[in-house]
Parts: sequence; structure tokens; C-alpha cells
Amino acid sequence: MSNRINISSGSPWENIVGYSRAVRIGNIVEVAGTTAVDGDVLIGGDSMYEQTKFILQKIEKALISAGASMNDVVRTRVYVTDISRWEEVGKAHGEVFQNIKPASAMIEVKGLINQQMLVEIEATAIVPEK
Repeated sequence: MSNRINISSGSPWENIVGYSRAVRIGNIVEVAGTTAVDGDVLIGGDSMYEQTKFILQKIEKALISAGASMNDVVRTRVYVTDISRWEEVGKAHGEVFQNIKPASAMIEVKGLINQQMLVEIEATAIVPEK
């Protein structure tokens, strides 16, 4: 069995809630739902585009910590609080994944843990075996 590696963001919520920013087992990396919060500060304000850009940067950092990259992403799950604004999110997602083209879903949700959070993204990556 492959070793499990838990990647932490350092958030106090990880211990309180019991989760990791990302988990790698073997060549599979799962990145937890990620929002545009940096410490206690929401990045991007009311812009779904800016929130999404920041979220994808956070996901990339988690992947790098797990020995993966954005090129290894095979699936994203995008949760938005207002599907009518999907193009803002799609634009930022496309800027990163235009050539990678992971399988993806965009789902409207009633709300996220903080009403100022407009987008949350999960990602799955498979690192090529050497």
C-alpha cells in the first residue's frame, strides 16, 4: 500500500474540522474545497473572476507541495453561489486549464461557509508514474 501524505495549509480549521488542504496516496492527489481566503482576508471581493484566480493559485501551491502540478489535474469541481455569473469563473478556469482540459463540473450552491465567498473549487490530480 502506498504511503499517505497529508498537506496542510496551516489553517487552524484543519485541526478543528479534521481535514487536510490536500492528500496524496500513491500517484493520486486530492485537493480539498478551496476558497479565496488568505488567513482572515477574502481575496477578490465581489469578483468571481478574481476569487477564482486566487483559488487556482492556492490549489497550485497545494499540488506543488504534494509533488504534482496543474498539468496533472484530471478533474475539477467548481461550486458557485450564482450560476448566472459562470462566465467570470469560466474565464479564470480557462486561463489555467485551456490546454490541460480536465474533466470539470460547475454547480450552483445555496451558499458557502462565509457569504462573501462566491466560489469553491476541488481538484484531483494524477501524477505520472516514473
